[in-house]
Amino acid sequence: MTNAHSFSFTSIEGKPLPMSTFKGKAVLVVNTASKCGLTPQYKGLEALWQTYKDKGLVVLGVPSNDFGAQEPGSEEEIQEFCEVRYGVDFPLTKKEPVIGASAHPLYQWIAKEAGEAATPKWNFHKYLIGKDGNLLATFGSRTEPSAPDLKQAIEAALK
Repeated sequence: MTNAHSFSFTSIEGKPLPMSTFKGKAVLVVNTASKCGLTPQYKGLEALWQTYKDKGLVVLGVPSNDFGAQEPGSEEEIQEFCEVRYGVDFPLTKKEPVIGASAHPLYQWIAKEAGEAATPKWNFHKYLIGKDGNLLATFGSRTEPSAPDLKQAIEAALK
């Protein structure tokens, strides 16, 4: 059976990043961008990571240039921006498309699992993947990382 653990990314440093590495952990997958009005969400995502990483949460940032060309930089520029501006310590992938026929296979799987309505409509769309690799919940771009419903879903996934 296909689940999120069937897919693999390449880390922003260029190393293989199989989702199977995260078996037994909950993963919050977020398509990110450095030049978006929502970019300050990086700060909240880092706070979630710091709060829950020792309890089994992985925050996985997937930089994407799909919306408004708001992630134009190279992997090196993206990584430096995230570290210097927001102190991002959670894992980032290399830049990936997240919508349409060329979307990363994980995003294509999510579209199949949850329907077209669950595909990202903008930067900072959030997907919560359970410890077993199944898609548990989706949260739109405007859902702040500190939102109570997002935190409740994360806490439930970590039980």
